[in-house]
Amino acid sequence: MDTHLPYGSWPSPITAGHVAAGTTPVGGGAFVGEELWWLEGRPAEGGRLTVLARNAASGGETRELLAAPFNVRSRVNEYGGASWAAIEAGGGHRLVFANFADQRLYAVGAPGDTPVPLTPASAVADGDPQLRFAEIIPGPTAESVLAICEDHRSELRRYIVSIPLDGSAAEDPSALGEVTPSSRFVAAPRLNPAGTRISWISWEHPQMPWDGTELHVADLESLAARNDTVLAGSTTESVLQPEWLGDDELVFVSDRSGWWNPYLHSLASGTQRRLCELAEEFAGPLWTVGQTWYKVIDADTLLVTHGTHGTSLARLDVPSGKLAQLVLPFTRISPSALEGNRLLATATSLVEGDGLRLIDLDTLKTQNISLALKELPDPEALPGAEAMEFSTDDGSRVYAHVYEPKLGNLAGPEGQLPPYVAFVHGGPTAQAFAQLSLSIAYYTSRGIGVVDVNYGGSTGFGRAYRERLRGAWGVVDVQDTVAVLEGLVAAGMADPQRLAIEGGSAGGWTVLSALTTTKTFSAGISRYGVSDLVGLVQDTHDFESRYMDSLVGPYPEAAELYAQRAPINHVDAISCPVLLLQGDQDKVVPPAQSQVVADALAANGIPHAYVLFKGEQHGFRRAENIATALETSLAFYAAVFGFEADVPVLHLS
Repeated sequence: MDTHLPYGSWPSPITAGHVAAGTTPVGGGAFVGEELWWLEGRPAEGGRLTVLARNAASGGETRELLAAPFNVRSRVNEYGGASWAAIEAGGGHRLVFANFADQRLYAVGAPGDTPVPLTPASAVADGDPQLRFAEIIPGPTAESVLAICEDHRSELRRYIVSIPLDGSAAEDPSALGEVTPSSRFVAAPRLNPAGTRISWISWEHPQMPWDGTELHVADLESLAARNDTVLAGSTTESVLQPEWLGDDELVFVSDRSGWWNPYLHSLASGTQRRLCELAEEFAGPLWTVGQTWYKVIDADTLLVTHGTHGTSLARLDVPSGKLAQLVLPFTRISPSALEGNRLLATATSLVEGDGLRLIDLDTLKTQNISLALKELPDPEALPGAEAMEFSTDDGSRVYAHVYEPKLGNLAGPEGQLPPYVAFVHGGPTAQAFAQLSLSIAYYTSRGIGVVDVNYGGSTGFGRAYRERLRGAWGVVDVQDTVAVLEGLVAAGMADPQRLAIEGGSAGGWTVLSALTTTKTFSAGISRYGVSDLVGLVQDTHDFESRYMDSLVGPYPEAAELYAQRAPINHVDAISCPVLLLQGDQDKVVPPAQSQVVADALAANGIPHAYVLFKGEQHGFRRAENIATALETSLAFYAAVFGFEADVPVLHLS
């Protein structure tokens, strides 16, 4: 075989079908008696989420605890999270979960039993259930659980609610007991070991949880919090994940120093101290409720994750503040359950990808419980990942992970450089980690380089780096992405005539902003991307309805700036082809956001394609749509960059 083939046309063994079928969402797990339980997606069933179980020691057959049509997914804050829990009751364990279709909580005992509703059927407005629940924890008595309640029945409220396990609230809504005062947003309910105190965090508009939250604690009397006190946090301090060390000591993570570091509060003395002073992050953005970044081993020891470009695992000695690193082969790790010396964690490996792992903390021996990639591709088709730093014109540092083209010993034609695609993550308050991604390998194994950019505003690099994007969305993210691509060109790694940019949601906004304000890119792909800021603040859901206050400015006071930044008002400046991919049921970024761009591109004679996926919301979950979106993207690059691809030809309008 010729070892020199045109970039983009290498005969990759990785197909779009492999990407869609092989990538199965795998969530956090729990130790339940002698079993492990965990959340896992079913892409072939429309993206349904279910709970699986298997024996922790012997392995053996994996059992599905919930059959279709039950779909374990919460819509609290729209992004959900923490949608199930294993609750000990009646001498055994019950699975308590939020069902996506009606957002009711259900309980089920043995596999095959019919789930029994615990919460009432709520009136539906515009197809949306008006009561939603998430982050379920055992209550102070064996007869109840606590959970976040998002209540749309009148004025939107969120609070911690007590729910009887006997199912009485399913018919009688008055049996639901409001435990905490309502706030615009609440998260992380925790009871002390004695069940006499409750802690939680809250925040109000216009803050996002990475801007500012408050940590509350209150005595729990008759299943209701009394005389709550704010222990930490403000509109400019983000406090996350409180955990009790004992009945009178509370650990939490705060970024008051500029980095999310762990702190200890003593209720007895009223004092606080930082447990570890490190210019690294011990937590991340709370996009979904129920996220955990550390676990309590005992009163003197925490099991923490920390890092910048990625996260690693360590024991933190509470009295001394010293870290004892646990060396594991993961670029990112998130603990979900701890029992003795055994840790269940979701972790990312450059060799095996994402998955749920069972880790022996004494020996560091790791067992894979469930991997997102059910079939690992040929290692010769997988790229390496290199963390690189770049500089902008104003001297700011920008961070990225670079994935060079790779397929065995193949190379491009002599004297040519490969095309490169900049991946722009969503959020924009999120982070790109080094990972084994079949979506990335789909490109790199065909001879297309990928660079995953952590532009200013990304998490992982301290509060100051996050706040580089404050008031500058559509400017700093574009500037940083351009700096990364120009850095690759200057290093002789990328073809300056074949640079592309793609991203979803907020990443789609950066794509459209880059195409309307720069000439760096020859092509762009926006997946359910924001194009009109006014439309976004008027149409989007409550969790993000004031997000623009910090990213651009308050509306309508900053209406002129909104119009100036919005790509839809500058489509005339786009001079390269564009591909738009959109779900028709997206409530976060409604389809109108993509349609207006497609209409404007058509009116201006810009080559483009607009593909609307039926039944998809914010992000594609159905296997057939994931595959189609990827093949369409490759066909788009083939049409623009002039190479032959192993997918149907895409004709641009």
